[in-house]
Amino acid sequence: MQTTILDPSLTQTLAAAREPGLTLIIGNKNYSSWSMRPWVAMTAFGIPFQEVRVLLDQSDTATKIAEYSACGRVPVLLAGEMTIWDSLAICEYLAEQFPDKHMWPQDVAARAMARCVCAEMHSGFAGLRTDMSMNIKAKLPGRGRTAGAQADIGRISEIWEECLSRFGHHQFLFGDFSIADAYFAPVVMRFRTYGVSLAPALNAYCERVQAHPAVARWITDALAETEVAAKHDAELPD
Repeated sequence: MQTTILDPSLTQTLAAAREPGLTLIIGNKNYSSWSMRPWVAMTAFGIPFQEVRVLLDQSDTATKIAEYSACGRVPVLLAGEMTIWDSLAICEYLAEQFPDKHMWPQDVAARAMARCVCAEMHSGFAGLRTDMSMNIKAKLPGRGRTAGAQADIGRISEIWEECLSRFGHHQFLFGDFSIADAYFAPVVMRFRTYGVSLAPALNAYCERVQAHPAVARWITDALAETEVAAKHDAELPD
């Protein structure tokens, strides 16, 4: 995997991103929870790709993203001439293109459950997103505990407990690492940043997720970033 920080003056970067193969456009690894999901999935399952990182909260961020997608958001997957601009759609596309990787659980019931919990994560948990935004470098124990965020923490705990007990055999949510674990990895990061107390089994799950090589690599990269997205830091709750 090759990483590029996009400079709009370098037209070769844009051309390279449209070469055959896969290119994933992401934001800052410290902040971009949506970017983390497909990046971790692709890395965990050994799917080769080129990475292009667009810095968030810059005067030209929107212009840079627009070079790849009209939606104005990251992540974006470029697959030859195709553009896929939604994190869950990216993961579904990859699962279809690489069926031998078994990115979803193979058991029918487990696979249906995994899709359900990913869809719920994709569309819900507004309180957690708003009041406990991802910031891997930060340490903010006790912050952001609004009623909405607390309710989301409770619901996520329920999801994890059910998945681990029914399918996970106390390893990952569905036994082997899957798209579902990649999808909840940014939540694990939030819980770490904000010092969320969980039941011992769920704490152990969070530790396993953080120790997974793909997640650990993302964390290392995030901690090494020197750029600051001022708006994201400003939005941290008091």
